[in-house]
Amino acid sequence: MTSSDAYYDDGLRVRREVLGREYVDPQIKRAETDPITAMIQKLVTEFCWGAVWTRPALPRKTRSMLNLAMLTALDKPEELKTHIRAALGNGCTREEIGEVLLHATVYCGVPAGVNAFRHAREAFDKIDGKG
Repeated sequence: MTSSDAYYDDGLRVRREVLGREYVDPQIKRAETDPITAMIQKLVTEFCWGAVWTRPALPRKTRSMLNLAMLTALDKPEELKTHIRAALGNGCTREEIGEVLLHATVYCGVPAGVNAFRHAREAFDKIDGKG
């Protein structure tokens, strides 16, 4: 197994643990038949999940909180919703998620924060079966 293979295998395991098979597996399946999708799925799985998320210095809960703040700053609503679900699975409470979004609002700007809270509400509603 090459280093790249190890990063991919570890990355796929962690990615599934954090985001859930129901989210990850359809993307991986699609990549099997689409060379363009395959490129990004390989990169994301090896680099983000295999080379970074597997590092031991930060717990997954902390990594989730960082992701929420960065996705707020970047105004990436779909990824934010995905990582809100992941943050709950990584031990974040809804109150902590709100605090992360509030903190990010101060540094990223009110429009970014308002959007983040709106998308958090949508994510929570979906999780609660209301949306």
